[in-house]
Order: sequence, then C-alpha cells, then structure tokens
Amino acid sequence: MREAFSIAYAEVVGGGKAPFEEYERHLGRYFPDIMKIMGLPLAMEGPFVRESYRLAGRVPLFDGVVPVLEELRERGFRTAIATGKAGDRARHLLSMLGVIHLFDHVIGSDEVEHAKPAPDIVLHALDLLGARAENALMVGDAVTDIAAAHGAGVTAVAALWGESDAAELIASAPDAVLGHPDELLELCPAVTSARSVSV
Repeated sequence: MREAFSIAYAEVVGGGKAPFEEYERHLGRYFPDIMKIMGLPLAMEGPFVRESYRLAGRVPLFDGVVPVLEELRERGFRTAIATGKAGDRARHLLSMLGVIHLFDHVIGSDEVEHAKPAPDIVLHALDLLGARAENALMVGDAVTDIAAAHGAGVTAVAALWGESDAAELIASAPDAVLGHPDELLELCPAVTSARSVSV
C-alpha cells in the first residue's frame, strides 16, 4: 500500500515525500474520499489502483486468518467482506490470496451509495446474507468500520492485528476487542441456523 501510494503521489503530485502516514490514518475509507479529506488530486486513484493490482502478489494474510474463516464456515456462519476498496480490486486480491471462496459476498465501496463510515455497505451485506442486524458481527481494523457497524446496528468488533492505531480503534467504542483472529471463535459458537459475520 505504501509503495502504491508513493508511486501515485510521485506521478500526479510530483516531488517530495508522499504523506503516507496521514493516508494511513484514514484506512477503511474509499480511496476517493481519502483524497478529498487530504486535499490531494483524485487523479491519484488511477496510478494507485494500477500499482495495487501490480503489487497484489506481495500482500500477505495475517497469521491465523484462514483457519478462523474455515472454522466459521464449519460452524454454519455466512460471511461477507464490506471493504473500503473498490469491489473488483477486492475480489481480485482475495482470489490471489486464495480465500475468496470463504466468503459468500464481497462488496466494495464503489458498489454502495455512501462509503464507510456510513452504514450503507454493512446494511447491503446484511441484505445479501439474509441476516438481521442483531444476529451479525462486523470485524474491522479501522475506526470507520466500527462507525459503520454501529450505524447499521450490528455488533462492532475491533481487530487489533490490523494496520490502525490500537488506541484510536479502542476509543471508537467497539462492542468487543480482539488481539488475534482466533479470539473471534469465542464470539461465534456453532449455530443451527446460519448467522453472519462481515469483515
């Protein structure tokens, strides 16, 4: 992400250090929204997306994620991705990582009217999953994830293994805080009628 952002910044803005640390504070939001917040040209999106595709093979999965996703499926949960990325890019990345089959739906910010922190993407995930808000969890590593979950009326779970600042994430008032992916299984016992998790 840092490399893609730096290349896009150099191509569109020019010299100087790319303000990646500021960009990182807005993770979870849709890229065009971050550009508006930062006062950067929207023209950065093209090279950023191009480089993101080029560099996708270097993206690692966090340790422990795959076994947790597989166990959730075994326990009868339906799952969806509700991401700040564009849908096509998210599906491409998840395919490259070999985990797209572990999700029933993958929804990008370009596929809803209002991106996070608005609840639209979470509400859309609930609709696609045929799930009720009171029976769903949203796991996220960004403040915008927690805000979107609260707005949609689902349980908000903070993932501290992500890229966001842990103190800011905890200050956003999640309903639960997890330090490692496998801790999610404690919140998700086996079910007889499938429940839902959005991440």
